[in-house]
Amino acid sequence: DVQKAKQIYPLARMYFERSEPIAESFGDLDPRIDARLADLTEEGKTEKDWSGFHKIEKVLWEKNTTKGTKATAEQLLKDVKELRAKIPTAEVTPELMITGAVDLLNEVSTTKVTGEEEIFSKTDLYDFKANIEGAEKIYEIFKPQLDKTDAKLSAEIAARFAAVNSLLAKHNKAKNGYDYVAYNKLSKNDVKALAEAVNQLGEPLAQLGVLLEK
Repeated sequence: DVQKAKQIYPLARMYFERSEPIAESFGDLDPRIDARLADLTEEGKTEKDWSGFHKIEKVLWEKNTTKGTKATAEQLLKDVKELRAKIPTAEVTPELMITGAVDLLNEVSTTKVTGEEEIFSKTDLYDFKANIEGAEKIYEIFKPQLDKTDAKLSAEIAARFAAVNSLLAKHNKAKNGYDYVAYNKLSKNDVKALAEAVNQLGEPLAQLGVLLEK
């Protein structure tokens, strides 16, 4: 069922995209699960070395079939299960969480906004939302401490998250859950507004580092 597969693809990816701020701790599982074809060509590799979500994405949208995805899907499932097993022992420090969240937001506002992530499916807004949710979870973890040390900064971060989420909500057709419009349907102004809102969020979020000095 190709249509069902296309519908599920971005929703399945959101679980991984929420974890992006700490993906550095996943080792080679991150590229195995999430590499784009462009990443491989930059490293001098070919499609034979490719695995993960985006390999399935290419077949679904370019060939409009699920045929030829079985082996990739089985490997993806193995990799995700391995990641799930590794998570309890992954070394995730406060520094990694904060710098990971800030770096991710910088990536969203500068390179991901070009549509480079989901070049076949145009489901980039699902990724953006999941990335924001991952960063927001990190903020929530530090919020009680930040409220005590710098309530003004904490309130500013919360307001910036609300602004980004409000912009994303404009493009979500679902009342409950996620059903985002195709990324190529956004106007240049829509993309610019998103990039600016994410960028403005990254600035105060970067100041979370002040907590590490306490």
